[in-house]
Amino acid sequence: MLWLKIGLFAIGPAVLVFFILYSPLWAIVVFLALFGLLTVFIKPWTISLNKVSNSVDHQLSSIENSSGLLLMPNEKLSGVARLQQIKVSKELEKHSEEIKTGVKFGKAIIFSSVCIGIGFIIYQFQLFEVSPNLNSPAEQEEIISFKPMDSIVTESVPPKLEEQQLIITYPSYTNIASFTTSQMNVKAVEGTRLTWKLKFDRKPDSVVMESMENQYPMEWSNEIYTRSSTITASGFYNFRFRDEQNTSYTSDLYSIEAFEDQSPVIVINNLKQFATFKIDEEKNIFLEALLTDDFGLGNAYIIATVSKGSGESVKFREEKLNFKEAIIAGRKKQRLSRTINLDALKMEAGDELYFYVEALDLKRPRPNKARSETYFAVIQDTTTNSFTVEGSMGADLMPEYFRSQRQLIIDTEKLIADRQKLSKEEFNSESNNLGFDQKSLRIKYGQFMGDETEGVTEGQIAEETSGNESDHDDPLAEYTHDHDGDNEHNLVETEETHEEEDSNNPLSEYLHNHYDPEESTLFSNALKSKLRQALNIMWDAELHLRMYAPEKSLPYQYKALALIQEIKNSARIYVHRIGFDPPPIKEEVRLTGELEEVSSFRKKENLEETDANKAMRRAIGRLEELMKNPETITEEDKKLFENAGDELAIIAINQPGKYLKTLQQLKSLTGNIKISEQTLNEVQRILLEAVSQLEPNPAKKMRFEDQLNKMVLEELERNDR
Repeated sequence: MLWLKIGLFAIGPAVLVFFILYSPLWAIVVFLALFGLLTVFIKPWTISLNKVSNSVDHQLSSIENSSGLLLMPNEKLSGVARLQQIKVSKELEKHSEEIKTGVKFGKAIIFSSVCIGIGFIIYQFQLFEVSPNLNSPAEQEEIISFKPMDSIVTESVPPKLEEQQLIITYPSYTNIASFTTSQMNVKAVEGTRLTWKLKFDRKPDSVVMESMENQYPMEWSNEIYTRSSTITASGFYNFRFRDEQNTSYTSDLYSIEAFEDQSPVIVINNLKQFATFKIDEEKNIFLEALLTDDFGLGNAYIIATVSKGSGESVKFREEKLNFKEAIIAGRKKQRLSRTINLDALKMEAGDELYFYVEALDLKRPRPNKARSETYFAVIQDTTTNSFTVEGSMGADLMPEYFRSQRQLIIDTEKLIADRQKLSKEEFNSESNNLGFDQKSLRIKYGQFMGDETEGVTEGQIAEETSGNESDHDDPLAEYTHDHDGDNEHNLVETEETHEEEDSNNPLSEYLHNHYDPEESTLFSNALKSKLRQALNIMWDAELHLRMYAPEKSLPYQYKALALIQEIKNSARIYVHRIGFDPPPIKEEVRLTGELEEVSSFRKKENLEETDANKAMRRAIGRLEELMKNPETITEEDKKLFENAGDELAIIAINQPGKYLKTLQQLKSLTGNIKISEQTLNEVQRILLEAVSQLEPNPAKKMRFEDQLNKMVLEELERNDR
């Protein structure tokens, strides 16, 4: 228990250090150090019977602090002490299950909890920030070694490199301090300034830096060769100098790995994509966003767009909203919030709000910008426009706004997802409203088929009702002769009369019959059947919505949407742009067959596929020959290996560590340096891995066939059957 108590005391500060430095190594070091110190202080291995006796005395008051008598021999006790010893023994046997270990964990748990809580607060609010040191100056010192380009030994001693420095200066917005290192391999963000300094024991004839087929002379100043450059892309480089004897010396290849400054990351949780508000409720949207950036945030805000009106009269108004918390420039992680009040934006019934979060970092000259998804909020418009003329005339029963089939599907799925949150009455009411919207959409599409409006005015209902009542109220109706109504069948033509006339009319099949609603549209018969099928499916979708079963309505809605989409695509007209106007045809020479003024045209072109690894493929074959006779490297081979190195360098930009050694070996092959057979084999293997596969070209193949092979193939095909 004491060992566990020591561990609890040590774990809290270790977690705190991890949250501050983001280093598991430092956290382990702090844990082991505290564990060792507390072990020496507490000494859990020195538990004695006297300590146990004191613990028992504190827990059991009935033994009267006399448990120590059990540790003493009977010969040294008086009579009263012996009686007390017997009493204590009986009490211990009686209350033995009540005795617990004397180690208390309360202080250790509280201490560790406080440390972990402080660390969690630091992690959430980024109270401490540690800049990433991508090129640590504490690494082992690296010395640039120069090798002669010619393997012929000369008596002259070349200049010796005494000092090398690489000063890495990050962009100011990264808040990373510049430092000096001897490591020549660099990994830094784009825009970092690199400065190389080389000092020799005596001045060479010339010193240049070679990078990606380019040579850059280094400046001589104060007995030091210097060159500065700003990182814009990944690549490789090396140094080369000439001595007084005009002998060239070159260094190994070193890599420059440049990475981009990433855009800010925006995370918004617990916010619905679509929000709907009623006109009489509070219209507040609480937005909380977690923003992070690799080198620090610069600014963040909310872009809100309010749309008013509909159709051609719609108007948009855009506003920039600030968060409640102030933006701390340079902080890598911030949690921001804002409550958007729709009334404060002067929104009315039917207005819509589109908003998103936009964040910028500190990159110069142009900051990286990121934006979140767009969220929507709508204030429901409960008003509908309808009009009547003199009470008994037709009324416009179509709402000014009706949902599309896709919107109906979205609302139905939302209703199904919110079933548990709604009461039964609210759920049924919303399902019924969706059924009404489905009906409105069906009627709207039905107009294209010439269907009559399903709505009936109150005046018509009153007339029909009064007419029926008058018929039932008249007791002499069946015994009298109605001069106003009995002869109507002779006064008005029936449909059959129209049909007979159409059948007798020889021009009926060439005319467009406006009396038939099925023929009164511009759709073809195939589109009409699809539209009629979609209307029938909408009937079923509306039925299940009216029966409060939106789950059963969804499949029908999807079918209707698919049919409507097919109809839209079929009804589209695509007009292709014509860029050529043919000359007018001469009627006098048309169809005569004369071709004197007609000239033929023929174009011949040899299509060759460009091979990005042509030099590498040739180098692979040449290396195979050099393995047998490595002494025969020619100037042409050196040029070939140089070109192969250039092609491999392009591939190695994304993986500089993998091909760096091979690039150095290829560079050695371009000089007069002896190369072992093992090195040649290794270079060939890496080139085979890096070279890309050629796509097969269509070509005529020659193959030999004889009668025996033909018989064998036929027998194999026969067996396969």
